Amino acid sequence: MDLQSYADQLSAMDSQPAAVRSVYAAAHIVVNNESGDDINWQATAAQRIFLDNYGFGVAEAMDTAQRFELGWDIAKQLITSTASLKLENGFAAGASSDHIAVTDDLGALATAVAWQVNFIAQHGGLPVILPITQLSLNNASADDYVKVYSSILEQSESPVLLHWLGEMFLPSLANYFPGDSFERIMRLDEQRILGVKISLLNQQLEVDIRARLAQSKQVVYTGDDFNFAQLIAGDDQHYSHALLGIFDGIARPAGLALQFLACGKTKEYFEIMKPCEALSRVIFEEPTQHYKAGLAYLAWLDQRQDNPWLPCAAHLQRDADYYARILELGLAARVFNDPEAAQALASQRDKTL
Repeated sequence: MDLQSYADQLSAMDSQPAAVRSVYAAAHIVVNNESGDDINWQATAAQRIFLDNYGFGVAEAMDTAQRFELGWDIAKQLITSTASLKLENGFAAGASSDHIAVTDDLGALATAVAWQVNFIAQHGGLPVILPITQLSLNNASADDYVKVYSSILEQSESPVLLHWLGEMFLPSLANYFPGDSFERIMRLDEQRILGVKISLLNQQLEVDIRARLAQSKQVVYTGDDFNFAQLIAGDDQHYSHALLGIFDGIARPAGLALQFLACGKTKEYFEIMKPCEALSRVIFEEPTQHYKAGLAYLAWLDQRQDNPWLPCAAHLQRDADYYARILELGLAARVFNDPEAAQALASQRDKTL
């Protein structure tokens, strides 16, 4: 069944219930040149509006690896630009310490992260505390983790999410949240720490964590781009909200699927989502940190940007076979507004990538 048939089925229903999941899409950046050092701010904003139109909040400056490459000045401009769009579904943004020089001073790190938390909140966004890489690089103790996160909360005022990111996205984050540090941090302020975005690609671990957090009415936003369909659908007791990079590429079908989920139509939800999940598994295959190459390519094939390039020429980190599989799975997932035009553009791949 094509997407229009699914949309007609939704339109025929007597009522349209409110969304039952909070969903954010981590959006990519559009550039003007193949070397990726000239951001197209107008096209980048258009991508955020596209996601908002399909019911997704925007997760801004959330890619930890890309933050290292681009730095706070670009992240700040992304945050202020997205805030100015006044998106109906709002935005979240990553808070880090990258506006100061690299330091091992835990107090300075906490103060820097808190400053960004406040900056994001002042611009109307939901701050997401990104992993503090200096903690893992220096093998900080569980007590050190608790001390730093406690200091961040003391110096900021807004509600926040934490971000637990796995080493497949950034190798330096191996063994993040050692010992019982995560549980202790989540209990520091159960009213302000709304929950956690989990990007560990471990479905059972996420299920276990969300069940424990539910006792304190804190939530999990899945960042599992391999198993998101079932995690969002949930079980008889619990489910995950979502903050996912893959939504950037599957907004059109996923937006419909989430409407079916809101109507209790899980059969149709999974029919639409499962091909999207198959596409996502390829986009996020190892080396996982280069996943945005696939997202920019999909946006180009969908004629939402003029080229398939990325900042820092990150599109060159994937090969022709990768892009060919993305086209095939993208067609199966019904992500393109004009599938024939997408296939025609893909034929230019060898000349463009």
